[in-house]
Parts: sequence; structure tokens; C-alpha cells
Amino acid sequence: MYKNLATALRAACVSALAGAVFISPVLSQSGATGTTAPKAQPAPPVKAGFVYVTPVTDAGWTHQHEAGRKDVEAALGSQVKTTFVENVAEGADAERVIRDLAATGQQIIFTPSFGYMEPTLRVAQDFPNVKFESITGYKQAANVATANARYYEGRYLAGIAAGRMSKTGVAGFVAGFPIPEVLQGINAFTLGMRSVNPQATVKVVWLNVWFDPPKERDAAMALFNQNVDVIAFHTGSTAVMAAAQERGKMAVAYHSDMRKTGPDAQIVAVTHQWGAYYTERVRAVQNGTWKSANLWGGVREGMIRVGDFGTRVPAAVQQEVLNAQKAVGAGKLQPFRAGKAPVRDNEGQERIAAGQALSDAQILQMNWLVEGVVGKVSR
Repeated sequence: MYKNLATALRAACVSALAGAVFISPVLSQSGATGTTAPKAQPAPPVKAGFVYVTPVTDAGWTHQHEAGRKDVEAALGSQVKTTFVENVAEGADAERVIRDLAATGQQIIFTPSFGYMEPTLRVAQDFPNVKFESITGYKQAANVATANARYYEGRYLAGIAAGRMSKTGVAGFVAGFPIPEVLQGINAFTLGMRSVNPQATVKVVWLNVWFDPPKERDAAMALFNQNVDVIAFHTGSTAVMAAAQERGKMAVAYHSDMRKTGPDAQIVAVTHQWGAYYTERVRAVQNGTWKSANLWGGVREGMIRVGDFGTRVPAAVQQEVLNAQKAVGAGKLQPFRAGKAPVRDNEGQERIAAGQALSDAQILQMNWLVEGVVGKVSR
């Protein structure tokens, strides 16, 4: 999620096409041929480090990666020893922390923030025997793999729920920076909403910051004053959900389930699931099968999940969303595929021809807002 230099990402992200799959090593077994062979000593645990861009909170981006780290521990037990450093600023601080982890024996280091990409690459050059996982990055090396998720798939599904639940037909979206990932999310959410309510609109407020709870809250409150009754967001805290709870409005949780913050407000959550990927990559280090790779996974790979419905969402709406999720996972529903009519941006330009779908390269370079979005791409 967290990314600096949006223009650089648009220029380079075409190279980040998903080409890898989970590595599932096969454990070989061998038996002793004699009765006097010494018992094999257990292998030392794999040391795995994690670097977080914000503090660990009850929900949000960093919360989900911390949940992934705990999943690794639960799956591998004594075979792994993990450590993490939280609230590490992108840039020089990140390089120092990543370098310290490499120098103190970590065998694999996960760096889940786009701004960690370059520091990770620099450290990797000096520690060729350490494996690095640049989460949301797009540059690879022999000992640096990349991974990201198709967040937009979950956004489309959440849009269906929002479209069914909204009484005004007007949604809000509090957004951090106008990078392709965020634009994908806004557009997919709008398309999902308009798939069930063709007249629906989505009002966008740009913050130009990822984590600023007071600013996030103010933006949400401003949108609620503009006939918005359901809101989504791409920021790092629970402030928008809390604002929806306070105002008696509805909200879509992002990154993780936020019903603790908005028990009445949350209608659905788009959650990111990193545990299986992290576990597989640590196992690969353990078994000596780790290779640099690039994964762009979504609903099908179990990296994106929509659920955690609020109590106000009717069973029929829940089932509609879950059925759509199955269709996405099966490849039968693609958010960026046009039907009989073309998909246009909010300035009237055709972006997806009738019956056609965007390629991964086009999705990764997205720099426009779809018809139905009220707002512009902030520069």
C-alpha cells in the first residue's frame, strides 16, 4: 500500500506483471540403513525479519502483515524464529533497519512498503546470502523477490455491497495518493457499485498522506455532509470507520476487519491475507528451494478476501457478494472487463472497448478515473 514517487511507479510498474506462483516444496525423506547411525540433529530455526512502516495497531495495513508473521509462527513453530521492527520511516531509516536485520543473522527479510523497495535492493547487494521479499515493490534481484495483491478485486466486490446498501446512491472515497493501486481501487469500487445501481456516483477526497487519523476523519466528515451515506477509504488508520460510526453512516473496511471500531457502520471488509505466502517463502528458505519470483495474487490465490459483513446487511446481499467473489476466483468475473457497452472515464474518453478487458500492464499503469467518479486525479 505505502508508496512514494507515484509518477515513478506509473512509469515502471508495467514490469511488475505477475509471473510466479507459490513455491510448494516437496520434503524428501531418507532412512538410516544401519542401527548405529547417530540421530539427526534438528535444523536450527529459520530467522525471519519483518519491517513495518507504521506502528502495529488493532487494524489496518501493518496489522495484516503482523497477522501474517504470527501465522508463520503458528504454522512452523520451533522451525522459525521471527522478529519485527515497527514504525520505520521510508528512506534512510528503512535502510538502516533492514541492514541491521541482515547483519544480525536474519535469513529472510520481509519489507512490506513500496518506499522500502530501493533500500531493500541496496542492502541485498551487500548481503547476497540473505533472501529479501519486497512487498508491493516491482524491482527484483537474485536474492530479492516481489509480491503484491490484486486489491481491486476486493474493491469491486465491496462496491456491489455498497451499491445495494446505499439509499442516496452517493458514496465517498478517502484516498491517500493518486498512484495506480489507489486508482484501480476507486475505479473498481465504482464499477461494482454501478453494476447494481447504474446511477451511483463516488466522490473522492485526496489527502496526499497515508497515515493521518485527524485528516482522514475530517475528510470523511466533509463527505458525509455531501449526501454520502456509505464510504470507502485507502488510508492507514481506522479513522474513517470511526467517523462513519459517529455519524450513523456505513463504511467499507479496508486491509482488515474493523467491526471493533465500527460495529454499526461496517457493512463489509476487504481484507489482505499474507500468512500463507509468508509461510511458504520461509519454508522455501528452510528447504533450500527459495528463488526470486514475482507474485500478483488476488481472490484466487487467497490473498484478497471479502466478508466480515455487518449486521445490517441482508442475507441476500451477503450471498450476492459471496457469489461474485467465487466468480472472481474462478476467472468468470473481471472487474476491468467491459460488457456490451464500453467503459469510459469521467471525462468521456473510452478506456475499455465493449467486450474487452484491460491487460495486467494496462491495470498496473492506470492513471484515470472511471465514469461515475466525482473528482480528478490529484497531481
